[in-house]
Amino acid sequence: MLAMALAALDGTIVSTAVPQIVGDLGGFAVFSWLFSGYLLAVTVTLPVYGKLSDTFGRKPVLIAGIVLFLIGSVLCATAWNMASLIAFRVVQGLGGGALQGTVQTIAADLYPLKERPRIQAKLSTVWAMSSVAGPALGGLLAGYADWRWIFLINLPVGAVALWLVVRHLREPGRTPAPTAGATPAVRKDASPPPAGTSGRAARTVGAPRPRIDWAGALAVFATGALLLTALVQGGIAWPWLSAPSFAFLGGSAVLAALTVVIERRAAEPIIPGWVWRRRTIAAVNLALGALGLLMVAPTVFLPTYAQSVLGLGPIAAGFVLSAMTLSWPVSAALANRLYNRIGFRRTAITGISLAMLVLLAFPLLPFPGKPWQPALIMLLLGGALGLFQLPLIVGVQSTVGWSERGTATASILFCRQVGQSVGAALFGAVANTVLAARLADPPTPGLPDDLDSVSRALENPGALTAEAADYLRRAVDAAVDHVYLGAAGAAAVALLVLLFVAPHRFPVIAEKDGD
Repeated sequence: MLAMALAALDGTIVSTAVPQIVGDLGGFAVFSWLFSGYLLAVTVTLPVYGKLSDTFGRKPVLIAGIVLFLIGSVLCATAWNMASLIAFRVVQGLGGGALQGTVQTIAADLYPLKERPRIQAKLSTVWAMSSVAGPALGGLLAGYADWRWIFLINLPVGAVALWLVVRHLREPGRTPAPTAGATPAVRKDASPPPAGTSGRAARTVGAPRPRIDWAGALAVFATGALLLTALVQGGIAWPWLSAPSFAFLGGSAVLAALTVVIERRAAEPIIPGWVWRRRTIAAVNLALGALGLLMVAPTVFLPTYAQSVLGLGPIAAGFVLSAMTLSWPVSAALANRLYNRIGFRRTAITGISLAMLVLLAFPLLPFPGKPWQPALIMLLLGGALGLFQLPLIVGVQSTVGWSERGTATASILFCRQVGQSVGAALFGAVANTVLAARLADPPTPGLPDDLDSVSRALENPGALTAEAADYLRRAVDAAVDHVYLGAAGAAAVALLVLLFVAPHRFPVIAEKDGD
């Protein structure tokens, strides 16, 4: 949980200190890369770390991730300009990719199926607490100390996490991997090794030396970096229909084809073909990709709605969003009572169906409305998504053995991250299109025509007439309503995947009593 807290706190604590960082280092035009660079590094390294954890064990990968994250934190605290800070944030992200996937995998390794919901709910609580505490802590450090402390505060947390992992983590033994491409039969997991024996030692006795697919790792990294750069920066740093967009998207397509060729020839591929050949994992990958897509609506556009339409301050707007993060872990903790009765698939179908209805209810909110109304929507959405995501993650982890669990977990987290990047680009275009249509014939001249400019204009109401300000608020309301309708469409896609692609019953591997 402490290791996960490093990654969970990172985004929320940095966002509140951006004005102080820009004021000290400059670079306002490129500050968004503080987040984009970190996101790119985390996303493209997830499958690499997943395969490495299956090859060498979770413990060395997690230790390396914590150390790399802390090194990046120290470097960020010593940054001398915006370019150096962005580069060091990428180093942080290289460590963050190991934290997110490996912690989820270890939770499945150490706890049997009946206990995994409780452990996953605790990990979800880390994210919930971070979403509330991160902005407040970041604001306090940036306002009363120095923005560099938002990175240095990672050091004591990371040091304790590192000590606990090194001293107390004992990995269970490795089960043999099935033939590539085969659907795993129901089998028993290996018993844990004797006390004091590391999982890696137990695995390497009499085993052939593992081979690392470095060419595949580099190809995956390069493909993901180009694709996500195109999605993150398209429509912001350059127009979508422009030479840079075509170059990045075309380059990512070429590299994707090259990656497929490399991975098909590799003895131990970073992204093995069975990830997509098994219906269960493929369906969950697609469903959680749709989850990443729909999550853009509350996490990116709800704060803008709360501030621009409802007139709330940044902190109050954050609390509207935090309602979702409070109900999510509670729902996740109770999900096992449902999926133990009706199964993983039906529980996830129930959750995403409720989420779709909640998202469709958002455009029905009155204008301008009261803050408790979107907060209630977010509370219900968090409860629904807790029933959706957790059964799918636990279900996939329960269908594979030790030697495949890291790769399987990383693949579904990777798809969710990619979905979030696609959603940011897609829904950003939707919001700006609606605004442009609403502001094509404004009541007064000189009004802005994109979401960022509208938000900045509404922060200075003295420069606008009452009629113009009301018109802008209604335009933002319409834009966010359309984004939530798009998010409901993403939920519908996830529902269709579960109905027609996912197997009716997940092929869960049997466990020995006491494992």
